[in-house]
Amino acid sequence: MINQESIDKFRLELPVFEKNIRAFEAGEIDRNTLKGITGGFGSYAQKEGGYMLRLRLPGGRVSKDTLKFIVDKIKEHQIDLLKLTTCQTIQLHNLSADSVITLIRDALDFGIFTKGGGGDNPRNVMVSPLSGIEPGEFFDVYPYAKAAGEYLIDRMPSLHMPRKLKVGFSNSPENEVHATFRDLGFVARENGTFSVYCAGGLGPNPKLGVHIADGVCPDEVSLYVSAMIRLFTTYGNYDSRAKARTRYLQDTLGEEALRSHFLAFLEEARKEETPWPIEPIATITKSGCGSLSEDLALNRRVKAQKQDGLYTVSYHPVGGRLTAEKPAELFQAIQNLEAVELRLSPDGTIYIINLTADEVPAVLNVTSDGAQNLFETSVCCIASPICQHGLRNSYQLLTACVERLRKEQFADGVLPQMHISGCPSSCGTHQAGAIGFAGHSKKVNGKMESAFKLFVNGCANASELRLGTDAAVILETVIPEFLAALGRKISADGSTFAEWYPTHPEKFIALANEYADKAE
Repeated sequence: MINQESIDKFRLELPVFEKNIRAFEAGEIDRNTLKGITGGFGSYAQKEGGYMLRLRLPGGRVSKDTLKFIVDKIKEHQIDLLKLTTCQTIQLHNLSADSVITLIRDALDFGIFTKGGGGDNPRNVMVSPLSGIEPGEFFDVYPYAKAAGEYLIDRMPSLHMPRKLKVGFSNSPENEVHATFRDLGFVARENGTFSVYCAGGLGPNPKLGVHIADGVCPDEVSLYVSAMIRLFTTYGNYDSRAKARTRYLQDTLGEEALRSHFLAFLEEARKEETPWPIEPIATITKSGCGSLSEDLALNRRVKAQKQDGLYTVSYHPVGGRLTAEKPAELFQAIQNLEAVELRLSPDGTIYIINLTADEVPAVLNVTSDGAQNLFETSVCCIASPICQHGLRNSYQLLTACVERLRKEQFADGVLPQMHISGCPSSCGTHQAGAIGFAGHSKKVNGKMESAFKLFVNGCANASELRLGTDAAVILETVIPEFLAALGRKISADGSTFAEWYPTHPEKFIALANEYADKAE
């Protein structure tokens, strides 16, 4: 549990938050100054007015009580946009000054910590979304991630780091949370231990993480977090924010020295600290009821859990954006269902878990407005014009692509899940996707036009880990037709992108170059 001292300290800081929001509203400070202050509270002023508040949800878990809190606050403050983030949080957007000031207090009173949601702080600790219920997982990593998150929150008031710190826990090699290229990542092993990686990250100068150790005892996760903090605060770059993320330590220290320093700091932590306690895993005791029809058993959105007779339904709102009405609809559908909760995935999917076969149809019905195939589960950031740093509107591009490609009626899998970022910062994780796009510009007839840089062949799976490489710069207006042409080419071969690309990379590049030359 987060200790009361941490909660009380944050509560005492809230007048600073309100004071600076009011100062910004009065024109006494500018947007960048405000961000430097309120980012640490989990809030930013949006580029075109209003405020965002990021709700820190450890491991992306949303209980029915938490969902009800969100539903009530949507109604109370007339919130019209919610964004599911790639760090398994929920962002509330377009808030007034009065609303964001009230919401941050109400969230803390409820038990949602927003501190560290931005700024140079440890971010929400990420966990494989189906940890504890996924068939084939090595073990449930959530209790260890929860302990790491509580440890970081406890340490946060005394920390002064060069930049933010992202930590992830993966329950299998599937690596949905990108644990192998986070600032610090824990990947479960079949023998009940972790492999640990550090100093990885996406964005400018992307790097896979440095492998630190195998056979790591799960009870020591907080000591490994402490070692990472010691490494970062000792050797991190406090002079240049552009080179302050942990991945730059690979350049300044080198891989071997980085590993050596990390292990030395780990020994210091072992001598000076007691490992943060791990809470026991809660057992799911719910029993199955009924059986799935043949159609439901084949539905791509229905997944069997490792608990006999229980199922998960996936729901992916396009672009990870929730309408104001959807949380209330979800709550109404699950409020009386035993042991049901929501899990948020880094790709913007919501999983509704612990359903019996008899409960599945109603949940499928209330979530029928989401992505219809793999391609439509594509990832994008909040983007311009909301994000202060967004160059391009990644959501606008995604929705244009979805609208265009629905006309083609490609078979599922012909086109992959894309990852789209509005700028090079990779908040949409464009370097981790089979196809990725990052906001860019292109000169056409002497004028700079909206464009995106194309990336290809990224893969987060730990067994075939690689970062995508840039292939071309294509005008935003041309991209939907490029993807339609790509889909037709793959369909003509009776294949899927995952099968087709490895044996046809030259055809992909040729097509990309063809569309990069198009002006409209």
